[in-house]
Amino acid sequence: MITDSPFSICIVSIVLLALLGLPIGYSMIAGSVLYLFVVDQDLAIAAEQLLQGLRGSFVLLAIPLFILSAELMNVGSLSNRLLGFCNAWVGRFRGGLGHVNVIQSVIFAGMSGSAVADAAGVGRLIISMMVRENRYTKSYAAAITAASAVVGPIIPPSIPMVLFALVSDASIGYLFLGGAVPGLLMASLLMVINNFASRRQGFPVEDPVPLRALPGITVRAFPALMMPVILLGGIYGGITTPTEAAAVAAAYAFLLSILLYRDVNAKQVYHAVLTSARSSASIGLLIGGALVFNYVVTIENIPTSVRQLISGYELEPLGFLLLVNVTLLVLGCVLEGITILLVVVPIFIPTASALGIDMVHFGVVVVVNLMVGLITPPYGLLLFVVSNVARAGLLPIMRDILPFLLSMLASLLIITFFPDLVLWLPRMLGYAG
Repeated sequence: MITDSPFSICIVSIVLLALLGLPIGYSMIAGSVLYLFVVDQDLAIAAEQLLQGLRGSFVLLAIPLFILSAELMNVGSLSNRLLGFCNAWVGRFRGGLGHVNVIQSVIFAGMSGSAVADAAGVGRLIISMMVRENRYTKSYAAAITAASAVVGPIIPPSIPMVLFALVSDASIGYLFLGGAVPGLLMASLLMVINNFASRRQGFPVEDPVPLRALPGITVRAFPALMMPVILLGGIYGGITTPTEAAAVAAAYAFLLSILLYRDVNAKQVYHAVLTSARSSASIGLLIGGALVFNYVVTIENIPTSVRQLISGYELEPLGFLLLVNVTLLVLGCVLEGITILLVVVPIFIPTASALGIDMVHFGVVVVVNLMVGLITPPYGLLLFVVSNVARAGLLPIMRDILPFLLSMLASLLIITFFPDLVLWLPRMLGYAG
C-alpha cells in the first residue's frame, strides 16, 4: 500500500489536515512530526529546524517591513497622491482609468512588494474611481485591478523573490533587477489589451487634467514617488542590504504620513501595525511549516530522486523550464503561491543548477508563474480579493480577466525562451551569471 512509506504517511496526513480546514503551515508541521515519530527520530528536531531556520534568515525581516510600508501608505494619503499623479498623466487617453490602474501598480510595486497589498489597498481606491457613474463595469474594474496587481511582486522589491532567495541562496539584489524588464513587459501588454477592450466596450475618455496643473500635481506626489528611488538606490548603491532597505521604506512611509502630510493619527498607525503583524504572522507560519517539512524532504532525498527521474528523460534546460512552468501553473490553480514556493520549488532547484540554468533567471520564471497563479481559476487568491472589494461576481471577473491572463502567459513564455531579457539589467550592474 502507498501508506506503507513514512513519507507517504506524511503527505497524506498533511493533505487530510488541510482538507479538514487546518492552516497549511500547521498541517505541514503536524505531518512532519508524525513522520519523525514513524521513523523513530527525536520529535524535537521539528522545533530545532523551525527555530534555526527562522533565526538564521536575516533576509526574512524584509517581509514584515515591506508589508508595514504598504499598510502605512494605504492608511495615509500617499496612495491618493500617487493615483492623482497617474491620472493626470495617462487618464486623458481612451480607457484612461484602466491605464492609471496599471501605472499605479508599477509605481506601488516599488514600495510594497505584495500583490495582495496592492489589490486590497490602492486597488480599492482605483476600483471605486472606475465604477463611479458606471464608467466601467464592476467586473472589468476588478479584472484589470487583479491583473495589474500581479505585476507588483515582479518589479522590485518583491516578497516572493525574498522567499526564493531564502530557498535558493540566490542574490536578492540581482533577483530584484531581473524582475524589472519582465514586469514592465507585462505592464505594457496589459495597457495594450486595456486600450483594445476600452474601444470595443466603449469605455469613456476622462476629462484631461489641464497641462498647467501637471507640475503642481507632480510636486505634491514627488515625496511619495521618491520612495522606490530611495529604496532601490540604497540597495544598488551598496548603502543598505535589502532588509535594511525595507526598514528604510517603512520608516520613510511613516515619516511622510506623520510629519509631511500629517494625515495619519495614532489609531491609524496602530491599525496599520496590527494588520501588517497579522499578515506577517500568516506568512511566518507558512515559512515555519515549510522549514520543518523541507527537513523531511531532505532526509528522504527527494530532490536527488527528482533529478534522477528527470535525467532519465534527457531534458535540455529549455525543456526542463517548460516542465516547471506547466507544473507550477497547474499547482497555482489549487494551491497558495507561498506554499508552492517554499515546498515545491526547492525540489526543482538542484536539477536546475545541474542543468546549468541561471538561478536569477530561474527565480524570475518561478515568481512569474506564481503570480499568474494568483489570477488563475479556480483558486486564484486575487480573484477572491477583488471580487470582495468590487462586490462583483466571480464568473464575470473570470471572463473579463481572460485576455489579461493570456498576455501574462505570453510574457512567461517570452522570458522562458529569452533569458537575456531577465539577465540583461543584472549583468549591466555587475552580475556575473
